[in-house]
Amino acid sequence: MVLSTLALTGSAYAGTGVGDGKGGDTEERGGSDGTGIYAAAKIQYSGSVTTNGSTGNVTSSDVNWTPPPCWYAPYLGAKDFKEKMSKDIDSQMNAPGMGGHAGAALNELQRHYEDDYGWTDTPGYKDYNVEKDGEGMFWAAVENPNEPDILKRSSCNDIPFWVDNGEAPPPQYEEAITPQILAALAYQHMELPDTKVTLAPAATTKVNLPTWAWLDKAVFDEVQATAAINVPGFNIQATTTAKPISLKLEPGTDDAQTYPASGECTINADGSIGEPYAKGKSTQTPPCGLKYLRSSGDTTFKLRATITWEIAWTGTGGAGGDLPNGTFGNEQAVTVQEIQAVNR
Repeated sequence: MVLSTLALTGSAYAGTGVGDGKGGDTEERGGSDGTGIYAAAKIQYSGSVTTNGSTGNVTSSDVNWTPPPCWYAPYLGAKDFKEKMSKDIDSQMNAPGMGGHAGAALNELQRHYEDDYGWTDTPGYKDYNVEKDGEGMFWAAVENPNEPDILKRSSCNDIPFWVDNGEAPPPQYEEAITPQILAALAYQHMELPDTKVTLAPAATTKVNLPTWAWLDKAVFDEVQATAAINVPGFNIQATTTAKPISLKLEPGTDDAQTYPASGECTINADGSIGEPYAKGKSTQTPPCGLKYLRSSGDTTFKLRATITWEIAWTGTGGAGGDLPNGTFGNEQAVTVQEIQAVNR
């Protein structure tokens, strides 16, 4: 049942991860605000998460997969919900222009929570369920602030509903928060390290000279981010883990060759990618690298290095599985010079 005339100002909101930009342990806490109101929809993030909860660096390789645009989560206990709803309804009832259908809808909503007035698939409540205060919570819709499509964000538009502690939400609420949804949100907030490969020669190379490229395991390892909701009677969490599996090199010009020819360098047994250049290898073909066939002139070529990450998750109750592979890349400037010959 949807009554769009009700504006639950500040009703439920998504929490934001707080990061230091360096992939260290970070966390934003939910819980009581000092008045007994539990900000249960505030998701608690930890691990390597992006600053201020912005969209993560990782991009799904599956164009058809996106994190959820909205969900339902625990909101308020019965007494706190009654206080807030009563104020909201009274305020809107007394607002100009609230006669006719709008006023009737608000009156119906008030009866739903106060007088046990329900609909076919939506039972009503007696006095906001205050006799069950502490035994459960009202759940409400939460919009994902990182979803650009406002219609998708607002698609969870059912009015708040009651869930007893330890019980699952009614089956019709398919978007109710789960460990799998938390895993997708952790995926979205995950912060990955910059993909700056080591080159030899470094920033300046020569035409037709093989350039070696590699990433050391010591500075490039798996990344984890955790999302959790912890309130009375409801505690779930999910940890998303990303492991690098390959490096793709895009030289920034068609006048270049890559090694291997696909430009995809797979991960080695020790977790590194490519092989460091060593003295005496100048005539060898690098296992991971590239060769420019013309000079960059007075400018540079923008070499793009993109890592593909294999991403999986584990969560409360032994849940878990795979998520779509993710990618994240950076550009770095490469100067390519002509080899100067000396005529005698």
